[in-house]
Amino acid sequence: MDKQTRPFQIDRKETMDELPDHLVWDIVRNLHKTNDRNSLSLSCKRFYSLDKEQRHSLRIGCGLVPAPPDALLSLCRRFPNLSKVEIVYSGWMSKLGKQLDDQGLLLLSTNCHSLDDLTLSYCTFITDVGIRHLSSCTKLSSLKLNFAPRITGCGVLSLAVGCKKLERFHLIRCLNVASVEWLEYFGKLEVLEELCIKNCRGVGEGDLVKLGTSWRKLRSLQFEVDANYRNMKVYDQLAAEHCRKQLVPCDNLVELRLVNCVVAPGRGLASVLRKCKNLEKLHLDMCIGVSDSDIKALVEKAKHLRSISLRVPSDFTLPLLNNATLRLTDECLSAIAQHCSNLESFKVSFSDGEFPSLFSFTLHGIITLIQKCPIRELSLDHVCSFNDVGMAALCSAQNLEILELVHCQEVSDEGLVLVSQFPSLTVLKLSKCLGVTDDGLRALAKTRKLELLVVEDCPQVSRKGVNGAATSVSFRQDLSWMY
Repeated sequence: MDKQTRPFQIDRKETMDELPDHLVWDIVRNLHKTNDRNSLSLSCKRFYSLDKEQRHSLRIGCGLVPAPPDALLSLCRRFPNLSKVEIVYSGWMSKLGKQLDDQGLLLLSTNCHSLDDLTLSYCTFITDVGIRHLSSCTKLSSLKLNFAPRITGCGVLSLAVGCKKLERFHLIRCLNVASVEWLEYFGKLEVLEELCIKNCRGVGEGDLVKLGTSWRKLRSLQFEVDANYRNMKVYDQLAAEHCRKQLVPCDNLVELRLVNCVVAPGRGLASVLRKCKNLEKLHLDMCIGVSDSDIKALVEKAKHLRSISLRVPSDFTLPLLNNATLRLTDECLSAIAQHCSNLESFKVSFSDGEFPSLFSFTLHGIITLIQKCPIRELSLDHVCSFNDVGMAALCSAQNLEILELVHCQEVSDEGLVLVSQFPSLTVLKLSKCLGVTDDGLRALAKTRKLELLVVEDCPQVSRKGVNGAATSVSFRQDLSWMY
């Protein structure tokens, strides 16, 4: 190193140390990537000290060296103000090192005093013992458990007893959680605002009533049943006529997402649908038993609905749906069009393209809804009734910005060329549509109207055909779905 270089480096170091505090804090705050913050903290002692004080979140995954307990203890001591920790072992194999275990959770709970948000994903070594350690985290307000197969209902109950400030709780694919006393305990606390239960085989729709008065506090509910595990129970549950009606108070519910659920008439989840007067987002995916009357009762009260997503069983999915009263029809679409003056997003999908629904939503029902609601985003999947006439009707949809068509085989180039006449459309997504070709896209290339065009697996559209059709283009073609 020559003499001219050495003074320059000394001056630079002194300059970094003499930076005003507010500039240093601005630099640290604007670095959001972990790698960037790590690099900065190693550049000088001042940045290292500031990062140590200001680091509030940490993500840990496979390959943590040394072994997880020691490494976690070191990290907790280095960053004493951690409030959010995410531990993810997706794709873990034994050669990648040890996983975090119950001892690791003990270290976390005793050394991370500001912890209020914790995610444990694919942590297969954690048992009820480790979950009990978390009960000492009195500030914990958010906990997400994703695929923790050794945890049981007893562990979750101890968590509910200890963490009395828990507002957000996600329980995903925890297959050994069978008992539901913890739901009843959460109900007594009345603190839960967001509850997500997915594919936990021991927890059914009927168990949700155990939340009791806590429903009043709940703002978001996501409940998903493992359809492969208990699909055969559908018939017995819907045939039960003497079950008592549950009165569920859920006035504050803003988001409701139900997947593979049984909605028995007049009770349980059917009662929920009829009482959500402040609901803004509704997602029903393969929910057996939802009827027109349920949707009508919902939209008559929920005046703030902004998003509706329906994935409907086809006519041949279950023989039970031959009962017309348990099938969604144009009657519910008419009710939505009449009452949902704030609806911005509408998505409808049918589960089975080989056996499309012939007695559910018609083209007339869909057009009526689009014309009466300020729809910004429209997605149609396996809707065999939607055709070029429907595309022509969209020319009057003043608010439509995003259109997605999947398996809509009745839409041809005649309908596609009309896209240039849609007043506000900026994004078009086409997937597995047999009737559209390069010819239909040429008109779009001339107008340069679209900001984004996505074409996937449409056999008669080529990469050359999408060029210039939008400011940004995404093209993919995999025709294995046809065979």
